[in-house]
Amino acid sequence: MEQSKRVLIVEDDPHIAELLRMHLHDEGYAVVHAADGHAGVRELERGSWDALILDLMLPGIDGLEICRRARVMTRYTPIIIISARSSEVHRILGLELGADDYLAKPFSVLELVARVRALLRRTDALARNARGDSGRLELGKLSIDPIERQVQIEGKPVELTPREFDLLYFFARHPGRVFSRLELLNQVWGYQHDGYEHTVNTHINRLRIKVEANAAEPRSILTVWGRGYKLVAPEEATP
Repeated sequence: MEQSKRVLIVEDDPHIAELLRMHLHDEGYAVVHAADGHAGVRELERGSWDALILDLMLPGIDGLEICRRARVMTRYTPIIIISARSSEVHRILGLELGADDYLAKPFSVLELVARVRALLRRTDALARNARGDSGRLELGKLSIDPIERQVQIEGKPVELTPREFDLLYFFARHPGRVFSRLELLNQVWGYQHDGYEHTVNTHINRLRIKVEANAAEPRSILTVWGRGYKLVAPEEATP
């Protein structure tokens, strides 16, 4: 029998937490609730979670700091931020810190459950793809190991965040193909919502800093104006 997916809710409002717990439990998830930031960090470090639902304004340690800590852990945990801070600044900040999705309060519980399902499906699909494509990808000086999730350029290791790795690996599996920001959100982040495209730009810029010889004049991860981005196959690169 397949083990239930484990979801951690870090939320200081007991009514919201209980409502989420009931709906997620009805979907077959094993749910644990932490009522403040310190308890949330303890639970996060204690177990391997399949998803994290995270409020921003918490007693003790705030949600953004918990998000930061989650993203330096070896295991990648999908994170959905829920917050009364509905401004675009807070939404983009949360996404740039590594959150996978952001819902402003008040929100539909059914929509949140649907987004949890979508993120978990996407995570499972990425894991299956990595197992199926277990061999290294070699593109010129770039080498990607999908099992160990390691990247090397000219034999030297490149330190990437989990999301940066997923983005580069996706590009490397489709060299030369142009993807719009919405397509990348759907394929790499697992959702497609207008207004979230800025986080793609941010990740592209950070990835260029790490893999390009000169991020200001990229030769591998190119912008195709009006269309999106592509990873240029080595034989297509021009001086």
